[in-house]
Amino acid sequence: MILFLKGDFVKKKVVLGSLILLLLVSVGLFVYPSISKGVEEKKINTQIENFDTQVEEVQDEGSYEEALKEGKIDEEGYKVDSSGNRVSNTPIHYKVDLDRLLKDSQAYNKNVEKNQYTLLTEDTYVKSALDLTNYGIYDGIYGYISAPSIDMSLPIYLGASDYNMSSGAGHMTGTSLPIGGKNTNCILTAHTGYIGRTFFDNLSRLSKGDNVYIKNYFGTLHYKVVTTEVHSPKDSYRCYIEEGKDLITLITCISDGHWGFNRYYVICERV
Repeated sequence: MILFLKGDFVKKKVVLGSLILLLLVSVGLFVYPSISKGVEEKKINTQIENFDTQVEEVQDEGSYEEALKEGKIDEEGYKVDSSGNRVSNTPIHYKVDLDRLLKDSQAYNKNVEKNQYTLLTEDTYVKSALDLTNYGIYDGIYGYISAPSIDMSLPIYLGASDYNMSSGAGHMTGTSLPIGGKNTNCILTAHTGYIGRTFFDNLSRLSKGDNVYIKNYFGTLHYKVVTTEVHSPKDSYRCYIEEGKDLITLITCISDGHWGFNRYYVICERV
């Protein structure tokens, strides 16, 4: 009889423990996306603030290679003391390196303008258009996009890869880099419905006339939304340059209502 009661008590403890564990897991699953989203938004805001700081503190003298050789910075561009300890909160960039980046970006866009139909393929759009480490940039960020009306700001990474789009907006290689100019159409893609992230979740709230900004190392570009459209994945004509126009096109996935996905496009034109 005593053994029976003891066994029954143990069973009750196991059941109670299982229920408590199930409750904790349920709460965790419910709370995790909100906590994760808050952490990620803070991280992105810090990245954008750091980018602005880096732009403000661009050095007129010297270059990344010279500073690295002289022991003034480490390999990621942070200022260091004589012992190699970092003494700056953000990397340092040099005008001569950024001038090369702008020149190479312009040359890239000219090549896209002439050869986009052969450059833009499923095999190439995930690759980086330029290797930013060649210009002393090691965080992978080319600039950032912001849309005040939906409180959105995201860093821009080169290449629409899964890795880049898990951190911000990815530039689709084979389309124009986000530096503006006649005969350009920069395609930026980001996720919708990514657990614990916002990214392009609110893209559908953008309306005609809303402001969109691109901040890069060379200045701030101002665009306005001109139209929004939905297309199937096979219908990609909006990814191509429109003669005489300076465009930014934002793309994300949305449900097609049949267990598949369409693409939601926001087309913006330079003001």
